[in-house]
Amino acid sequence: MNDLPHNAEELQEIYGRRFDATSAYRNETWKVLTSQFFAKYISTSATVLDLGCGYGEFINNIKCGLKLAMDLNPSAEGRLSSDVRLIRQDCSLRWDIPDESLDVVFTSNFFEHLPDKSTLGKTLDEVSRCLRAGGRLIAMGPNIKYLPGRYWDFWDHYLPLTELALNEALSIRGYAIEYSIGKFLPYTLVNAPRYPLIFLSLYLKLPFAWKVFGRQFLVIAKKK
Repeated sequence: MNDLPHNAEELQEIYGRRFDATSAYRNETWKVLTSQFFAKYISTSATVLDLGCGYGEFINNIKCGLKLAMDLNPSAEGRLSSDVRLIRQDCSLRWDIPDESLDVVFTSNFFEHLPDKSTLGKTLDEVSRCLRAGGRLIAMGPNIKYLPGRYWDFWDHYLPLTELALNEALSIRGYAIEYSIGKFLPYTLVNAPRYPLIFLSLYLKLPFAWKVFGRQFLVIAKKK
């Protein structure tokens, strides 16, 4: 943990300031995202890990068999549903999860917070160890290609990534890239307008709109 740029208490302060005021709206947003988009990639019987779970908006709302979440922020525990097991640890160290026991690892807006590619590589190696053959990594995050300046507006952004860079990191680890898009969702809900959620439902059905408003990549990769 000592190699990470922020300790647990600092993470708690950063994310409290950034997200507490919008937590209810964020949760409603993720209800739409999980039910209307991500559910088609995740079986209702799947064992799922939410990597860098934050306040648990994804893992609390996705319908699956067994729910796990990993984060260093002490506030995460109080935000997770009672059916979610929280693992508080450095993601680049060996996970407290058995080999080949996960069906899906989901992560959103997390990889950019890691200090360097070495740390990301170790994390991806743990993903590989814990996923079953045929299991999926679903990763979403800000795309530096479309955010050259705004990417750095957050104190805890360190690792700039594109969908192609992540694809390459996964391919050399033996993954098959199922789906990769450079523009998916808009950049952030922080200091953004709170649009009616019917707009999000419509947006998800209109991929041509992603090309205009999308600033986050989405990569879905399957372990061979």
